[in-house]
Amino acid sequence: MGAPASVAKVPLLDLSRQWKGLEEEVLAEVRRVFAEQDFILGQRVEALEKEVAAYCAAPHGVACASGTDAILLTLKALGAGPGDEVVTTPFTFFATAGAIWNCGARPVFADIEPGSFNIDPAAAEAAMGPKTKAILPVHLFGRCAAMGPLLEAAARRRIPLVEDMAQAIGAEWRGRRAGSMGDAGTLSFYPSKNLGGSGDGGMVVTSRKDLEETLRRARNHGMSRQYLHEFVGTNSRLDGLQAAVLRAKLRRLDAWSGARAANARRYDERLAGLQGVRTPEPSTEGRHVYNQYTIRCERRDALKEHLGKNGIGTAIYYPVPLHLQPCFASLGLKEGAFPESERAAREVLSLPVFPELTGEEQETVVARIREFYAGR
Repeated sequence: MGAPASVAKVPLLDLSRQWKGLEEEVLAEVRRVFAEQDFILGQRVEALEKEVAAYCAAPHGVACASGTDAILLTLKALGAGPGDEVVTTPFTFFATAGAIWNCGARPVFADIEPGSFNIDPAAAEAAMGPKTKAILPVHLFGRCAAMGPLLEAAARRRIPLVEDMAQAIGAEWRGRRAGSMGDAGTLSFYPSKNLGGSGDGGMVVTSRKDLEETLRRARNHGMSRQYLHEFVGTNSRLDGLQAAVLRAKLRRLDAWSGARAANARRYDERLAGLQGVRTPEPSTEGRHVYNQYTIRCERRDALKEHLGKNGIGTAIYYPVPLHLQPCFASLGLKEGAFPESERAAREVLSLPVFPELTGEEQETVVARIREFYAGR
């Protein structure tokens, strides 16, 4: 990458750079949305559903208002409710467990693999019991969970598996796309995602026609046809403006994911052998799309402060595991219950990896990290 460069600031994410290549195309389509008054669901949302489902190698896509709703609507469509349990990871964004709670079920946590940060399949199966209604693995940071044993466990127990792929559109496990392996895959189009909109948005992709039909009604107040409500659903519809933005971005997604992977490889090379830093474990079973490039590091908080003082954006995903969140105190789980998740929460730090990141900026990030550990 050359000699260290002098870059004043390196943001964790800079969506304005992405926008420069999209502005003309997106604004032209937005004007058509206004001219046609095609605001709620409509032709662009239908087209987006087909395109995203095809990209995920799934037959059906159902757009909704957020990634959180995608999980919640799916669990409800699968019949999860009071008295049921859903197995998931405690090391993820809150929405995963929050959706379980909000459908009336109980989240049951299983610890993570230290290398992948994803749910440990053996721990997940051990957490299953007679009340288990579904298993909800998360493909964290853009890497698929170890799906083979998870799918086998779900099949043996005849319970559905839902992939939380909010951070992993386009990721693969043994040649199979995220979202195509379980009963459903749930997507978030939050702006910071690899495929992000200009606000909230989400989608469920599924191979199950029955699930697709239920989800379409559930997102629109349970209606099968106008003013006929078969069950009580909710209002969770994507709008045409978001679909216009997302369709333009979807055409560029593979190139962006490739750039993220190239940035990750450069970090791997430049940080190799640095005492105090552990780069992400390589994925040997598929494609990692690097929604985040997350290292483990000694004196994490001090390193983050050092980088911040030098104008480098970083983030901690996630500082408090879900089993230690105050709102889940009634589950009775204490510190020490899931040691790998707790250790990750103390050690992880995510570095800038967005597609438009320059080589000079990466060199600055690496130089400042090396500077910190040289002063130990």
